[in-house]
Amino acid sequence: MDKLAKISKAAGNSFAIWVLLFAVLAMIFPDAFKWIAPYISILLGIIMFGMGLTLSLSDFKAVLKQPISVFIGVAAQFIIMPGVAYLLATSLELSPEVAVGVILVGCCPGGTASNVMTFLAKGNTALSVAVTSVSTLLAPFLTPALTYLLASKWLPVSGKDMLFSIFQIVLVPILLGLFVKFIFKEKVSQGTKALPLISVVTIVAVVAAVVSSNKEKILESGLAIFGVVVLHNSFGLLLGFLAAKVLKLPYEDQKAISIEVGMQNSGLGAALATAHFSPLAAVPSAIFSVWHNISGPLLATYWSKRAHKIKGSSMTGQESLKQ
Repeated sequence: MDKLAKISKAAGNSFAIWVLLFAVLAMIFPDAFKWIAPYISILLGIIMFGMGLTLSLSDFKAVLKQPISVFIGVAAQFIIMPGVAYLLATSLELSPEVAVGVILVGCCPGGTASNVMTFLAKGNTALSVAVTSVSTLLAPFLTPALTYLLASKWLPVSGKDMLFSIFQIVLVPILLGLFVKFIFKEKVSQGTKALPLISVVTIVAVVAAVVSSNKEKILESGLAIFGVVVLHNSFGLLLGFLAAKVLKLPYEDQKAISIEVGMQNSGLGAALATAHFSPLAAVPSAIFSVWHNISGPLLATYWSKRAHKIKGSSMTGQESLKQ
């Protein structure tokens, strides 16, 4: 089990590399990955089941300890990213499928990778976990509602069908994971060591399936979609940070909310786009999955190094005062 845990940890640390590698392989050998497409929803359900296995009451303590910070984080998640997506889709005059895809990923909750990035960035990890958990539990209601509100001008949106899909893909697996954890506590605690590996495999499979199914469209307009995704992610990170700063939250909370807002559950976006719109609408989510696993670690590394410098300067100052 220890060996599996090490492999799992290594896979999690090199997540971005694996996503990028298999995205390229899917472009070169699309037929080898197209068969995965019908199973995207199941794959995402596996990830959500794993999330349920790791959740506990302690994860929600931040809601009670820092209710205002959690509220700000969740509100920023469901206001900033959908709003930026709508503005980008409108101002850049994106095609209907791409516009809906960008808006859809913007309306999704934060991804679990944000918790790891917040930890690496020396941010408030407890706050990040609480915001991810709350936004994920609210997603069955807010994601369909916001998508209907913002994307209906481009393509027909069935909020009821999306609500049902998210219940199946997100809420049911999470509740099932919580139930299994309650019944098999000790065995589950051992098994969760393999969850980073499972998450990497499933997200890589989702990205490969979407890319392989849209090879021609990506070659035709992939660079433009990539540019939109980079802007979307960058504005999310920046505005999340500024919102927390303007509302005078602690610096650690500012970092947590920035990362939480900027890093989306792009796997959910890909699954919903494939099920309710078109394969092309899933491309922004697939590219987002690749990009935010590059931008997130870069930002986390910057903040981590800055935290070490501040700590070092503080210690030097204290030593000077002692002398």
